[in-house]
Amino acid sequence: MTGEGSHDFARVRRIVKTDEFSSVFRLRPAQKSAHFVLYTRPSTLPHARLGVVAAKRFAPRAVTRNTIKRVTREVFRTSQLQPLDCIVRLARPVNTKDGPATTRALKRALRAELTRLFASQRPRRANPPPTP
Repeated sequence: MTGEGSHDFARVRRIVKTDEFSSVFRLRPAQKSAHFVLYTRPSTLPHARLGVVAAKRFAPRAVTRNTIKRVTREVFRTSQLQPLDCIVRLARPVNTKDGPATTRALKRALRAELTRLFASQRPRRANPPPTP
């Protein structure tokens, strides 16, 4: 299922080519949070696309980087975004090699932070309905 409104993460919903990443990175960050930077660019496609960058220096364990990517894709799939190319980049360390690689608390915090980032990109209503 790759139709609009679908909650899958098919290849058409991913930013995979280097030049596509570069064209979005050239723009200024749309939003910043405690650990992430969100870059966006309007798209001509009928759906939003996502790219995730999790550097080893900010998440030294592969398990942590994969968790970050998995949670980001999950939040992206459930967000109702307008047609945008979005890149989420990990910008600050989330944990070290000393502690556990992932915890429920870490996943919960990442999910909340990413939900706020994607919510800032949802289309807003032009005029709220008047209250009687």
